Amino acid sequence: MQQSAKGLKRGLSARHIRFMALGSAIGTGLFYGSASAIQMAGPAVLLAYLIGGAAVFMVMRALGEMAVHNPVAGSFGQYASTYLGPMAGFILGWTYAFEMVIVGMADVTAFGIYMGFWFPEVPRWIWVLGIVSVVGGLNLCNVKVFGEMEFWLSLLKVAAIVAMILGGFGIMLFGISTAPGQTTDLSNLWTQGGFMPNGVGGLIASFAVVMFAFGGIEIIGVTAGEAKDPHRVLPKAINAVPMRILLFYVLTMLVLMSIFPWQQIGSQGSPFVQIFDHLGISSAATILNIVVISAAVSAINSDIFGAGRMMYGLAQQGHAPKGFARLSCNGVPWLTVIVMSCALLLGVLLNYLIPENVFLLIASIATFATVWVWLMILFTQVAMRRSMTSEQVAQLKFPVPFWPYAPMAAIAFMLFVFGVLGYFPDTQAALIVGVVWIGLLVLAYLTWVKPAAGQAARVTGDHPVSQS
Repeated sequence: MQQSAKGLKRGLSARHIRFMALGSAIGTGLFYGSASAIQMAGPAVLLAYLIGGAAVFMVMRALGEMAVHNPVAGSFGQYASTYLGPMAGFILGWTYAFEMVIVGMADVTAFGIYMGFWFPEVPRWIWVLGIVSVVGGLNLCNVKVFGEMEFWLSLLKVAAIVAMILGGFGIMLFGISTAPGQTTDLSNLWTQGGFMPNGVGGLIASFAVVMFAFGGIEIIGVTAGEAKDPHRVLPKAINAVPMRILLFYVLTMLVLMSIFPWQQIGSQGSPFVQIFDHLGISSAATILNIVVISAAVSAINSDIFGAGRMMYGLAQQGHAPKGFARLSCNGVPWLTVIVMSCALLLGVLLNYLIPENVFLLIASIATFATVWVWLMILFTQVAMRRSMTSEQVAQLKFPVPFWPYAPMAAIAFMLFVFGVLGYFPDTQAALIVGVVWIGLLVLAYLTWVKPAAGQAARVTGDHPVSQS
Protein backbone atom coordinates (compact mmCIF):
# COMPACT_ATOMS: atom_id res chain seq x y z
CA MET A 1 0.00 0.00 0.00
CA GLN A 2 2.89 2.33 0.49
CA GLN A 3 3.14 2.83 -3.22
CA SER A 4 -0.12 4.71 -3.27
CA ALA A 5 1.59 7.83 -1.98
CA LYS A 6 4.71 7.70 -4.18
CA GLY A 7 3.28 9.78 -7.03
CA LEU A 8 2.02 12.57 -4.79
CA LYS A 9 4.34 15.36 -3.68
CA ARG A 10 4.93 15.61 0.08
CA GLY A 11 4.61 19.40 0.20
CA LEU A 12 2.29 19.94 3.18
CA SER A 13 3.93 21.11 6.42
CA ALA A 14 2.48 20.96 9.93
CA ARG A 15 1.02 24.48 9.73
CA HIS A 16 -0.62 23.71 6.36
CA ILE A 17 -2.34 20.60 7.74
CA ARG A 18 -3.35 22.28 10.98
CA PHE A 19 -5.00 25.21 9.23
CA MET A 20 -6.56 23.00 6.55
CA ALA A 21 -8.51 21.17 9.24
CA LEU A 22 -9.42 24.46 10.92
CA GLY A 23 -10.50 25.90 7.58
CA SER A 24 -12.62 22.89 6.71
CA ALA A 25 -14.38 22.61 10.06
CA ILE A 26 -14.83 26.31 10.92
CA GLY A 27 -17.15 27.81 8.36
CA THR A 28 -20.84 27.57 7.57
CA GLY A 29 -21.44 25.48 10.70
CA LEU A 30 -20.17 28.26 12.97
CA PHE A 31 -21.19 31.41 11.09
CA TYR A 32 -24.76 30.27 10.30
CA GLY A 33 -25.50 26.76 11.56
CA SER A 34 -24.79 27.71 15.17
CA ALA A 35 -27.90 29.94 15.23
CA SER A 36 -30.10 26.94 14.33
CA ALA A 37 -28.48 24.82 17.05
CA ILE A 38 -28.99 27.58 19.64
CA GLN A 39 -32.69 27.91 18.76
CA MET A 40 -33.10 24.16 19.32
CA ALA A 41 -31.19 23.75 22.61
CA GLY A 42 -30.80 27.24 24.08
CA PRO A 43 -27.69 27.71 26.26
CA ALA A 44 -27.51 23.92 26.68
CA VAL A 45 -26.03 23.86 23.17
CA LEU A 46 -22.70 24.33 24.98
CA LEU A 47 -23.09 20.76 26.28
CA ALA A 48 -23.85 19.53 22.76
CA TYR A 49 -20.62 21.06 21.44
CA LEU A 50 -18.60 19.61 24.34
CA ILE A 51 -20.05 16.10 23.91
CA GLY A 52 -19.79 16.21 20.13
CA GLY A 53 -16.24 17.56 20.31
CA ALA A 54 -15.14 14.73 22.61
CA ALA A 55 -16.58 12.13 20.21
CA VAL A 56 -14.90 13.77 17.21
CA PHE A 57 -11.57 13.82 19.04
CA MET A 58 -11.81 10.04 19.47
CA VAL A 59 -12.50 9.70 15.73
CA MET A 60 -9.41 11.76 15.01
CA ARG A 61 -7.26 9.68 17.32
CA ALA A 62 -8.53 6.49 15.67
CA LEU A 63 -7.74 7.96 12.25
CA GLY A 64 -4.37 9.17 13.53
CA GLU A 65 -3.39 5.72 14.77
CA MET A 66 -3.98 4.29 11.29
CA ALA A 67 -2.54 7.25 9.34
CA VAL A 68 0.73 7.29 11.29
CA HIS A 69 0.98 3.50 11.02
CA ASN A 70 0.45 3.66 7.22
CA PRO A 71 0.38 7.18 5.67
CA VAL A 72 -1.24 6.80 2.24
CA ALA A 73 -3.39 8.94 -0.05
CA GLY A 74 -7.13 8.60 0.47
CA SER A 75 -6.20 7.13 3.83
CA PHE A 76 -9.38 5.97 5.53
CA GLY A 77 -10.88 4.62 2.29
CA GLN A 78 -7.84 2.39 1.82
CA TYR A 79 -7.76 1.37 5.49
CA ALA A 80 -11.41 0.28 5.31
CA SER A 81 -10.67 -1.81 2.20
CA THR A 82 -7.80 -3.51 4.02
CA TYR A 83 -9.44 -4.23 7.37
CA LEU A 84 -13.20 -4.33 6.63
CA GLY A 85 -13.17 -5.50 3.01
CA PRO A 86 -13.26 -3.83 -0.43
CA MET A 87 -16.99 -3.06 -0.28
CA ALA A 88 -16.53 -1.11 2.96
CA GLY A 89 -13.68 0.89 1.42
CA PHE A 90 -15.77 1.62 -1.67
CA ILE A 91 -18.75 2.84 0.37
CA LEU A 92 -16.62 4.88 2.77
CA GLY A 93 -14.58 6.58 0.04
CA TRP A 94 -17.55 7.55 -2.11
CA THR A 95 -19.61 8.68 0.92
CA TYR A 96 -16.78 11.04 1.87
CA ALA A 97 -16.75 12.41 -1.69
CA PHE A 98 -20.56 12.74 -1.47
CA GLU A 99 -20.18 14.70 1.79
CA MET A 100 -17.66 17.06 0.19
CA VAL A 101 -19.92 17.65 -2.85
CA ILE A 102 -22.96 18.51 -0.68
CA VAL A 103 -21.04 20.85 1.58
CA GLY A 104 -19.18 22.31 -1.40
CA MET A 105 -22.38 23.13 -3.30
CA ALA A 106 -23.73 24.88 -0.23
CA ASP A 107 -20.46 26.82 0.09
CA VAL A 108 -20.32 27.99 -3.54
CA THR A 109 -23.96 29.06 -3.35
CA ALA A 110 -23.18 30.96 -0.15
CA PHE A 111 -20.25 32.66 -1.90
CA GLY A 112 -22.62 33.93 -4.60
CA ILE A 113 -24.95 35.31 -1.93
CA TYR A 114 -22.05 37.04 -0.10
CA MET A 115 -20.82 38.72 -3.28
CA GLY A 116 -24.37 39.95 -3.92
CA PHE A 117 -23.95 42.16 -0.83
CA TRP A 118 -21.55 44.37 -2.80
CA PHE A 119 -22.73 43.67 -6.35
CA PRO A 120 -26.50 43.03 -6.21
CA GLU A 121 -26.93 43.65 -9.94
CA VAL A 122 -24.52 40.85 -10.98
CA PRO A 123 -26.23 37.43 -11.49
CA ARG A 124 -25.23 35.01 -8.74
CA TRP A 125 -24.22 32.22 -11.13
CA ILE A 126 -21.34 34.38 -12.42
CA TRP A 127 -19.77 34.45 -8.95
CA VAL A 128 -20.33 30.71 -8.51
CA LEU A 129 -18.68 29.95 -11.85
CA GLY A 130 -15.84 32.32 -11.09
CA ILE A 131 -14.94 30.97 -7.65
CA VAL A 132 -15.13 27.32 -8.76
CA SER A 133 -12.82 28.11 -11.70
CA VAL A 134 -10.30 29.99 -9.54
CA VAL A 135 -10.19 27.48 -6.68
CA GLY A 136 -10.19 24.54 -9.08
CA GLY A 137 -7.25 26.12 -10.93
CA LEU A 138 -5.32 26.61 -7.69
CA ASN A 139 -5.90 22.94 -6.82
CA LEU A 140 -4.22 21.99 -10.11
CA CYS A 141 -1.02 23.70 -8.94
CA ASN A 142 1.62 22.15 -6.73
CA VAL A 143 0.10 21.00 -3.43
CA LYS A 144 2.25 23.57 -1.58
CA VAL A 145 0.36 26.38 -3.39
CA PHE A 146 -2.90 24.89 -2.16
CA GLY A 147 -1.53 24.58 1.39
CA GLU A 148 -0.35 28.21 1.46
CA MET A 149 -3.71 29.50 0.22
CA GLU A 150 -5.55 27.47 2.83
CA PHE A 151 -3.20 28.65 5.56
CA TRP A 152 -3.81 32.37 4.92
CA LEU A 153 -7.57 32.04 4.37
CA SER A 154 -7.97 30.04 7.57
CA LEU A 155 -5.73 32.46 9.45
CA LEU A 156 -8.03 35.35 8.47
CA LYS A 157 -11.07 33.38 9.58
CA VAL A 158 -9.56 32.37 12.91
CA ALA A 159 -8.39 35.95 13.54
CA ALA A 160 -11.95 37.22 12.99
CA ILE A 161 -13.36 34.67 15.43
CA VAL A 162 -10.76 35.59 18.05
CA ALA A 163 -11.56 39.30 17.53
CA MET A 164 -15.26 38.57 17.99
CA ILE A 165 -14.63 36.60 21.19
CA LEU A 166 -12.41 39.35 22.61
CA GLY A 167 -14.92 42.01 21.53
CA GLY A 168 -17.70 40.07 23.20
CA PHE A 169 -15.77 39.82 26.45
CA GLY A 170 -15.13 43.58 26.18
CA ILE A 171 -18.88 44.25 25.90
CA MET A 172 -19.44 42.09 29.01
CA LEU A 173 -16.55 43.64 30.96
CA PHE A 174 -17.63 47.24 30.36
CA GLY A 175 -21.34 46.47 30.65
CA ILE A 176 -22.25 47.79 27.20
CA SER A 177 -25.98 47.15 26.91
CA THR A 178 -27.22 45.62 23.66
CA ALA A 179 -30.80 46.81 24.34
CA PRO A 180 -32.56 49.02 26.91
CA GLY A 181 -32.87 47.20 30.24
CA GLN A 182 -30.92 44.18 28.97
CA THR A 183 -27.98 42.74 30.87
CA THR A 184 -24.78 41.58 29.18
CA ASP A 185 -23.23 38.94 31.41
CA LEU A 186 -23.19 35.21 32.06
CA SER A 187 -26.58 35.36 33.78
CA ASN A 188 -28.20 35.29 30.32
CA LEU A 189 -27.23 31.62 30.21
CA TRP A 190 -29.82 30.72 32.86
CA THR A 191 -32.25 33.65 33.23
CA GLN A 192 -33.88 33.33 29.78
CA GLY A 193 -36.03 30.31 30.57
CA GLY A 194 -33.24 28.29 32.18
CA PHE A 195 -30.05 26.67 30.92
CA MET A 196 -32.03 24.00 29.09
CA PRO A 197 -35.21 25.91 28.08
CA ASN A 198 -36.37 23.32 25.52
CA GLY A 199 -35.59 20.34 27.72
CA VAL A 200 -33.48 17.30 26.93
CA GLY A 201 -35.34 16.93 23.63
CA GLY A 202 -34.03 20.29 22.41
CA LEU A 203 -30.48 19.34 23.40
CA ILE A 204 -30.73 16.04 21.54
CA ALA A 205 -32.26 17.67 18.44
CA SER A 206 -29.33 20.12 18.22
CA PHE A 207 -26.86 17.28 17.56
CA ALA A 208 -28.04 17.18 13.92
CA VAL A 209 -26.54 20.65 13.37
CA VAL A 210 -23.72 20.45 15.94
CA MET A 211 -22.13 17.40 14.31
CA PHE A 212 -22.43 19.09 10.90
CA ALA A 213 -20.36 21.94 12.34
CA PHE A 214 -17.45 19.60 13.11
CA GLY A 215 -17.59 17.96 9.68
CA GLY A 216 -14.47 18.25 7.56
CA ILE A 217 -11.90 17.80 10.30
CA GLU A 218 -11.19 14.30 8.96
CA ILE A 219 -9.34 15.93 6.05
CA ILE A 220 -6.22 15.57 8.22
CA GLY A 221 -6.26 11.87 7.33
CA VAL A 222 -6.61 12.62 3.62
CA THR A 223 -3.40 14.71 3.76
CA ALA A 224 -1.35 11.71 4.94
CA GLY A 225 -0.04 10.96 1.45
CA GLU A 226 1.25 14.52 0.96
CA ALA A 227 2.47 15.42 4.44
CA LYS A 228 6.14 16.06 5.10
CA ASP A 229 7.35 13.63 7.79
CA PRO A 230 3.81 12.27 8.49
CA HIS A 231 4.93 10.34 11.58
CA ARG A 232 5.75 13.64 13.31
CA VAL A 233 3.33 16.08 11.63
CA LEU A 234 0.07 14.12 11.84
CA PRO A 235 0.09 13.46 15.62
CA LYS A 236 0.84 17.15 16.33
CA ALA A 237 -1.98 18.29 14.02
CA ILE A 238 -4.49 15.76 15.36
CA ASN A 239 -3.78 16.56 19.00
CA ALA A 240 -3.94 20.33 18.47
CA VAL A 241 -6.78 20.94 16.04
CA PRO A 242 -9.82 19.26 17.69
CA MET A 243 -9.21 21.10 20.95
CA ARG A 244 -8.78 24.42 19.14
CA ILE A 245 -11.97 23.95 17.16
CA LEU A 246 -13.87 23.01 20.29
CA LEU A 247 -12.43 26.06 22.06
CA PHE A 248 -13.51 28.38 19.23
CA TYR A 249 -17.03 26.96 19.09
CA VAL A 250 -17.67 26.83 22.84
CA LEU A 251 -16.17 30.26 23.55
CA THR A 252 -18.05 31.81 20.62
CA MET A 253 -21.37 30.34 21.78
CA LEU A 254 -20.66 31.37 25.39
CA VAL A 255 -19.97 34.99 24.39
CA LEU A 256 -22.97 35.21 22.05
CA MET A 257 -25.46 33.88 24.58
CA SER A 258 -24.03 36.04 27.38
CA ILE A 259 -24.42 39.24 25.34
CA PHE A 260 -27.76 38.49 23.67
CA PRO A 261 -30.72 36.50 24.96
CA TRP A 262 -30.47 33.18 23.09
CA GLN A 263 -33.91 33.73 21.48
CA GLN A 264 -32.52 36.75 19.57
CA ILE A 265 -29.50 35.05 18.06
CA GLY A 266 -30.00 34.63 14.34
CA SER A 267 -33.31 36.52 14.36
CA GLN A 268 -31.81 39.98 13.77
CA GLY A 269 -29.15 39.25 11.18
CA SER A 270 -25.77 37.73 11.85
CA PRO A 271 -24.70 37.76 15.53
CA PHE A 272 -21.20 38.66 14.28
CA VAL A 273 -22.56 41.87 12.79
CA GLN A 274 -24.47 42.57 16.01
CA ILE A 275 -21.32 42.31 18.11
CA PHE A 276 -19.26 44.57 15.82
CA ASP A 277 -22.17 47.05 15.72
CA HIS A 278 -22.24 47.27 19.51
CA LEU A 279 -18.50 47.90 19.54
CA GLY A 280 -19.20 51.05 17.50
CA ILE A 281 -17.71 49.70 14.27
CA SER A 282 -19.85 51.24 11.53
CA SER A 283 -18.52 48.97 8.78
CA ALA A 284 -19.47 45.82 10.69
CA ALA A 285 -21.39 44.31 7.78
CA THR A 286 -18.48 44.86 5.38
CA ILE A 287 -16.00 43.30 7.81
CA LEU A 288 -18.26 40.28 8.29
CA ASN A 289 -18.71 39.88 4.56
CA ILE A 290 -14.93 39.73 4.06
CA VAL A 291 -14.70 37.10 6.78
CA VAL A 292 -17.52 34.89 5.49
CA ILE A 293 -16.18 35.15 1.93
CA SER A 294 -12.78 33.96 3.13
CA ALA A 295 -14.54 31.19 5.08
CA ALA A 296 -16.46 30.07 1.98
CA VAL A 297 -13.38 30.11 -0.29
CA SER A 298 -11.38 28.23 2.34
CA ALA A 299 -14.11 25.58 2.65
CA ILE A 300 -14.43 25.21 -1.15
CA ASN A 301 -10.65 24.82 -1.34
CA SER A 302 -10.69 22.00 1.24
CA ASP A 303 -13.75 20.34 -0.33
CA ILE A 304 -12.09 20.05 -3.74
CA PHE A 305 -8.81 18.85 -2.24
CA GLY A 306 -10.37 16.27 0.11
CA ALA A 307 -12.79 14.71 -2.38
CA GLY A 308 -10.14 14.72 -5.13
CA ARG A 309 -7.54 12.89 -3.03
CA MET A 310 -10.13 10.38 -1.86
CA MET A 311 -11.16 9.62 -5.47
CA TYR A 312 -7.46 9.26 -6.33
CA GLY A 313 -7.14 6.59 -3.64
CA LEU A 314 -10.33 4.88 -4.84
CA ALA A 315 -9.00 4.76 -8.41
CA GLN A 316 -5.83 3.03 -7.22
CA GLN A 317 -7.96 0.31 -5.65
CA GLY A 318 -10.11 -0.14 -8.76
CA HIS A 319 -13.08 1.53 -7.04
CA ALA A 320 -13.19 4.54 -9.39
CA PRO A 321 -12.27 5.21 -13.04
CA LYS A 322 -8.54 4.68 -13.69
CA GLY A 323 -8.20 8.23 -14.99
CA PHE A 324 -8.68 9.54 -11.45
CA ALA A 325 -5.25 8.13 -10.55
CA ARG A 326 -3.38 10.04 -13.28
CA LEU A 327 -1.06 12.74 -11.98
CA SER A 328 -0.03 16.02 -13.58
CA CYS A 329 3.58 17.16 -13.76
CA ASN A 330 2.95 18.88 -10.39
CA GLY A 331 2.02 15.56 -8.79
CA VAL A 332 -1.69 16.48 -8.63
CA PRO A 333 -4.54 14.08 -9.60
CA TRP A 334 -5.85 16.58 -12.14
CA LEU A 335 -8.92 14.69 -13.34
CA THR A 336 -10.40 14.40 -9.84
CA VAL A 337 -9.99 18.18 -9.41
CA ILE A 338 -11.83 18.83 -12.68
CA VAL A 339 -14.63 16.36 -11.84
CA MET A 340 -15.08 17.86 -8.38
CA SER A 341 -15.13 21.38 -9.83
CA CYS A 342 -17.81 20.36 -12.34
CA ALA A 343 -19.86 18.77 -9.55
CA LEU A 344 -19.69 22.04 -7.61
CA LEU A 345 -21.08 23.90 -10.61
CA LEU A 346 -24.36 22.16 -9.77
CA GLY A 347 -24.41 24.72 -6.97
CA VAL A 348 -25.73 27.13 -9.60
CA LEU A 349 -28.95 25.11 -9.64
CA LEU A 350 -29.29 25.53 -5.87
CA ASN A 351 -29.86 29.23 -6.47
CA TYR A 352 -33.09 28.34 -8.29
CA LEU A 353 -34.22 25.04 -6.77
CA ILE A 354 -33.44 25.36 -3.06
CA PRO A 355 -34.85 28.23 -0.97
CA GLU A 356 -32.80 29.75 1.81
CA ASN A 357 -34.80 28.06 4.59
CA VAL A 358 -33.64 24.60 3.52
CA PHE A 359 -30.33 24.93 5.42
CA LEU A 360 -31.38 22.41 8.09
CA LEU A 361 -32.07 19.75 5.45
CA ILE A 362 -28.72 20.33 3.72
CA ALA A 363 -26.93 20.32 7.09
CA SER A 364 -28.62 17.09 8.14
CA ILE A 365 -27.80 15.30 4.87
CA ALA A 366 -24.19 16.40 5.33
CA THR A 367 -24.42 15.22 8.96
CA PHE A 368 -25.50 11.75 7.81
CA ALA A 369 -22.57 11.50 5.39
CA THR A 370 -20.11 12.92 7.93
CA VAL A 371 -21.21 10.69 10.82
CA TRP A 372 -21.23 7.64 8.52
CA VAL A 373 -17.61 8.40 7.56
CA TRP A 374 -16.65 8.81 11.22
CA LEU A 375 -18.42 5.59 12.21
CA MET A 376 -16.60 3.65 9.48
CA ILE A 377 -13.27 5.14 10.60
CA LEU A 378 -13.95 3.90 14.15
CA PHE A 379 -14.97 0.43 12.93
CA THR A 380 -11.86 0.26 10.74
CA GLN A 381 -9.56 1.12 13.64
CA VAL A 382 -11.19 -1.57 15.81
CA ALA A 383 -10.75 -4.10 12.99
CA MET A 384 -7.10 -3.10 12.54
CA ARG A 385 -6.39 -3.57 16.24
CA ARG A 386 -8.04 -6.99 16.25
CA SER A 387 -5.90 -8.06 13.29
CA MET A 388 -2.66 -7.15 15.09
CA THR A 389 -0.59 -9.17 17.53
CA SER A 390 0.21 -7.73 20.95
CA GLU A 391 3.78 -7.08 19.74
CA GLN A 392 2.49 -5.08 16.75
CA VAL A 393 0.15 -3.07 18.99
CA ALA A 394 3.06 -2.26 21.30
CA GLN A 395 4.96 -0.82 18.32
CA LEU A 396 2.19 1.64 17.34
CA LYS A 397 3.61 5.17 17.40
CA PHE A 398 0.30 7.00 17.99
CA PRO A 399 -2.12 4.60 19.73
CA VAL A 400 -5.72 5.46 20.58
CA PRO A 401 -6.12 6.41 24.28
CA PHE A 402 -8.36 4.42 26.64
CA TRP A 403 -8.58 1.45 24.30
CA PRO A 404 -11.10 -0.19 23.85
CA TYR A 405 -13.59 1.80 25.94
CA ALA A 406 -13.23 5.25 24.33
CA PRO A 407 -13.62 4.01 20.71
CA MET A 408 -16.65 1.92 21.73
CA ALA A 409 -18.24 4.96 23.44
CA ALA A 410 -17.63 7.03 20.28
CA ILE A 411 -19.22 4.29 18.12
CA ALA A 412 -22.29 4.26 20.40
CA PHE A 413 -22.56 8.05 20.13
CA MET A 414 -22.40 8.00 16.31
CA LEU A 415 -25.21 5.42 16.22
CA PHE A 416 -27.15 7.69 18.60
CA VAL A 417 -26.79 10.61 16.14
CA PHE A 418 -28.34 8.45 13.40
CA GLY A 419 -31.24 7.84 15.78
CA VAL A 420 -31.57 11.61 16.27
CA LEU A 421 -31.79 12.16 12.50
CA GLY A 422 -34.52 9.51 12.22
CA TYR A 423 -36.56 10.65 15.22
CA PHE A 424 -37.10 14.35 14.47
CA PRO A 425 -39.39 15.17 11.49
CA ASP A 426 -37.16 18.00 10.21
CA THR A 427 -34.22 15.64 9.69
CA GLN A 428 -35.94 12.38 8.71
CA ALA A 429 -35.55 13.21 5.01
CA ALA A 430 -31.76 13.36 5.50
CA LEU A 431 -31.75 9.83 6.95
CA ILE A 432 -33.83 8.58 4.03
CA VAL A 433 -31.48 10.23 1.51
CA GLY A 434 -28.50 8.72 3.35
CA VAL A 435 -29.93 5.21 3.41
CA VAL A 436 -30.82 5.41 -0.31
CA TRP A 437 -27.28 6.63 -1.07
CA ILE A 438 -25.68 3.71 0.81
CA GLY A 439 -28.07 1.30 -0.96
CA LEU A 440 -27.07 2.70 -4.38
CA LEU A 441 -23.39 2.30 -3.51
CA VAL A 442 -23.90 -1.34 -2.50
CA LEU A 443 -25.74 -1.96 -5.78
CA ALA A 444 -23.00 -0.20 -7.79
CA TYR A 445 -20.31 -2.25 -6.08
CA LEU A 446 -22.03 -5.59 -6.67
CA THR A 447 -22.94 -4.68 -10.27
CA TRP A 448 -19.67 -3.16 -11.55
CA VAL A 449 -16.75 -3.19 -9.12
CA LYS A 450 -16.89 -6.76 -7.80
CA PRO A 451 -17.26 -8.41 -11.27
CA ALA A 452 -14.43 -6.23 -12.63
CA ALA A 453 -12.16 -7.24 -9.74
CA GLY A 454 -12.94 -10.91 -10.32
CA GLN A 455 -12.24 -10.60 -14.05
CA ALA A 456 -8.95 -8.81 -13.41
CA ALA A 457 -7.92 -11.57 -11.00
CA ARG A 458 -8.67 -14.25 -13.60
CA VAL A 459 -6.67 -12.40 -16.27
CA THR A 460 -3.61 -12.08 -14.00
CA GLY A 461 -4.01 -15.59 -12.61
CA ASP A 462 -4.33 -14.31 -9.04
CA HIS A 463 -6.92 -15.47 -6.56
CA PRO A 464 -9.46 -12.67 -6.02
CA VAL A 465 -9.56 -11.11 -2.62
CA SER A 466 -12.79 -11.56 -0.66
CA GLN A 467 -15.17 -8.89 -1.93
CA SER A 468 -17.58 -8.94 0.95
